[in-house]
Amino acid sequence: MTGGAGNVAKATPTARIAYIMSRFPRLTETFIVSEMLAMERLGAEISIYPLLRERAELVQPGAAAMVRRARYLPFLSLPIIGSQLHFLRDARRRRRYLRAWLDVIRGTWRNPNFLVGGIGIFPKVAHAAREMAAAGVDHVHCHFATHPALAGFIVHRLVGIPYSFTGHGSDLHVDRTMLPAKVAEATFVVTISEDNRRLIEATCGPASIGRVEVIHCGVDPQAFHPVERPPGPRLRIVAVGTLHEVKGQAHLVDACRILADQDVAFTCRMIGDGPDRDRLAERIEGHGLSDRVQLAGRMTSDEVARALAEADVLVTPSVPTRSGKREGIPVVLMEAMAAGLPVVASRLSGIPELVEDGVSGHLVPPADPAALAAALERLAAEPELRARLGRAGREAVLRGFDSADNAAALHSRILESIDQRSAPGDGRGAARAVA
Repeated sequence: MTGGAGNVAKATPTARIAYIMSRFPRLTETFIVSEMLAMERLGAEISIYPLLRERAELVQPGAAAMVRRARYLPFLSLPIIGSQLHFLRDARRRRRYLRAWLDVIRGTWRNPNFLVGGIGIFPKVAHAAREMAAAGVDHVHCHFATHPALAGFIVHRLVGIPYSFTGHGSDLHVDRTMLPAKVAEATFVVTISEDNRRLIEATCGPASIGRVEVIHCGVDPQAFHPVERPPGPRLRIVAVGTLHEVKGQAHLVDACRILADQDVAFTCRMIGDGPDRDRLAERIEGHGLSDRVQLAGRMTSDEVARALAEADVLVTPSVPTRSGKREGIPVVLMEAMAAGLPVVASRLSGIPELVEDGVSGHLVPPADPAALAAALERLAAEPELRARLGRAGREAVLRGFDSADNAAALHSRILESIDQRSAPGDGRGAARAVA
């Protein structure tokens, strides 16, 4: 294959992979950007099809170039209408198109929110499917088991390109609409924890056993590296995440009140923004903690790395919400541990797969401010313990949560699936022939 300017030769990509995600670029989803960049370093040719454009003031440094490459499609346009007509003109394409519509409606009608979303994205996903087929896309990988995985399902049904998806946290715990169908159609399914694997297999039944693989999200250990943290007069606490009930910051504020009542010297920075900001501000003021607890707002990954370097402990007080939301394994835990920072986290979901209590961090029951305060008080009193937990935490990330290693595992799995379906002599699968 040759390039344009100067007829410069380009190496044949290991695979042409189209990524689908709900919104792009989301400040809180750095793991998707890291994964795509790692895939490109491994030789894959990546195209990006977000279902929605995220209008964000802050963009992660690595995402800026990808935003310019992303294929943002409107819900309806003349070209999109033309793609619907394309599928309706030919008898074989028409059957696939109408059957896909029927399966989406039949699979989502009990869930009005999912039904409306599915109907809304179908026309532009059909158009994207034509584009992917024309571009020679070998595989579609979707992040999140909800509408992105449904989009992969639609692409596969319309043009035959195989797909996989990664299930994370609340996308599995809150809404599993059509999950058995999406798992059954996928070439393989990835999830970020053994806890999630068990949930998928329990939902989808025996047929799903062996089809779900655990590939952890990860971080770049070079971007988050240990620094010297000499003991100071106060314990410097940091928490990073959207200000939302599922992140449990209200319980951290309550734990800070307990620490203050016990005359523990500390400061606490909560990095992030979200719907609970005003309620948290009122709670901080009501507890008389305005001089110790700061709502620091949103930060890029580089700014978060600096904040971690300036802290003594990271707290992720995650909780399950009344609506069923819960975290998988928060990436910020991996970032902090890679930076050699001790962590205090909730014993919840897949978090114990990363944090070993008493070895690489402290685990406490969710929604238990007293337990949080006790763990923080101990860390405030024992700098040697902080250093030991920090060293073990980094080792845990290097063993199983390095983003390059985990992207390589996904890349290898995609190549394996391409090789398995390739017809003799053509070097690629015949999936695009139906487009």
